[in-house]
Amino acid sequence: MTRGAGGPGAALDAASRDFRREILAILGHARRGHLASAFSVVEILRVLYEDVLRVDPAYPDDPDRDRFILSKGHACLALYVALARRGFFPAAELCTFCAFGSRLGGHPEHGRIPGVEASTGALGHGLSIGVGHAIWGARTGRSFRTVVLLGDGELDEGSVWEAALAASKHRLERLTVIVDHNRMQSYGPTAEVLGLEPLAAKWRAFGFAVREVAGHDVVALRRVLRRSPPRAGVPTAVIAHTVKGRGIPAIEHDPAWHHKNRVSDAELEELDRGLCGGGNQ
Repeated sequence: MTRGAGGPGAALDAASRDFRREILAILGHARRGHLASAFSVVEILRVLYEDVLRVDPAYPDDPDRDRFILSKGHACLALYVALARRGFFPAAELCTFCAFGSRLGGHPEHGRIPGVEASTGALGHGLSIGVGHAIWGARTGRSFRTVVLLGDGELDEGSVWEAALAASKHRLERLTVIVDHNRMQSYGPTAEVLGLEPLAAKWRAFGFAVREVAGHDVVALRRVLRRSPPRAGVPTAVIAHTVKGRGIPAIEHDPAWHHKNRVSDAELEELDRGLCGGGNQ
């Protein structure tokens, strides 16, 4: 596995801090959201939308576009920032998150938000949807990639592994699964809730080529996600080793920050201090 600059304790670059500041600004307006889950996937989404995905906000329904599905839909704060930065909707709309009448809800909705390929919220469905896209692409001779981002706690869902079997059966080499392996889920460590190890061996047993990467290392993520599928006729699983809440030491690994439905002024001030000057910066 690549550790490098994205390993625990390493500094975040300025772009990653700015991305997190945008997420924190949204939280400041809404006073609610899955902050720690969003911080966990910032670098993954940065690399996908800046360097990997062939998408055009002017033609969001282009049949040859790459598909990205955020199966862990509760991390949508990060997805909304990525989409706004790429031009799918105005950045000013970010401040409407979870407001009455806003299309930016607590989970992303297909058909309402340009660039969102699937409505995700109930966990365990994103990979099945992604397999469907990839099968259609293969059968119609198209070259687009389908990328599905799963949470590691989401792997408790049996439907994930049914979809993995189907992906292997249909030899979906244009399908990439990314596992946000932060080792935390809603109320505690994955090792205590339902152990996942040996995680890489499980994906290999289901017929996937497996790569592991430090999930906050932008250089390593680019190297892994830009590359062609490692083996013809085989889907890929990328296990991204991440930290839940990465960027603010006070919330890292803390299940209390999985979701907040009421964030106080004092908490916002503490978060801002932590991001601007705390710990791993």
